Amino acid sequence: MGDQLKKRMLHFFGITSLILAILTLSITFTINFIPLYEWTAESLDLANRVGLSQDRLMQNYEKLIGYLNKPWVGTLNLPDFPSSESGLFHFYEVKRLFLLNYAILGISGIGAFVYLTYVQKTKQQWKLIQPFRIAIGVPFVALFFLTVNFNRFFILFHELFFNNDDWIFNAATDPIILVLPEQFFLYTFILAFGLLIAGFLGVYFWAKRSAFPQKKKSGGA
Repeated sequence: MGDQLKKRMLHFFGITSLILAILTLSITFTINFIPLYEWTAESLDLANRVGLSQDRLMQNYEKLIGYLNKPWVGTLNLPDFPSSESGLFHFYEVKRLFLLNYAILGISGIGAFVYLTYVQKTKQQWKLIQPFRIAIGVPFVALFFLTVNFNRFFILFHELFFNNDDWIFNAATDPIILVLPEQFFLYTFILAFGLLIAGFLGVYFWAKRSAFPQKKKSGGA
């Protein structure tokens, strides 16, 4: 009974690590995919809203992303966008979420690699089929809700991850909000959930093919 419990716990933590690794990897790619913002800025003419060139706007955005990504950068200074105290605090909280995501990615990535090595060595890929069949449905449900009413989804997201209203920017004191429209965040969520679905599908089909390899058709009648 003890061995069975250990095996169940091993698979539970292994599958959880794999799911978290795919999730945090999807987030990491999305938040660092600068071409998405560049395309959004061009299509919505965001630079013109604040009297900047496209190149100058991208310099500010890349500086923002640099601050959010680098733990050794302690102060956010955007060359063309003044920030209020509450605005700076919100970006600080976002920075902490970025770094937390990277920490989870590192830990879960190691766990996922060890677990995948184990299931492949012991021919237990079939253990992944049912959990990932279920997991695939979760981002599809999330995509449905955010496309139906993204504003409500966006508010719930901030209420879940932030315990204050500092994320509600005033354009007069934090003009950066003029070039970070809600539509951009819609695109980022769609990309992140799309990558998540692709990752889950990849594991599901890999596990299925590994567990139930098709028999080669013999030649002749």
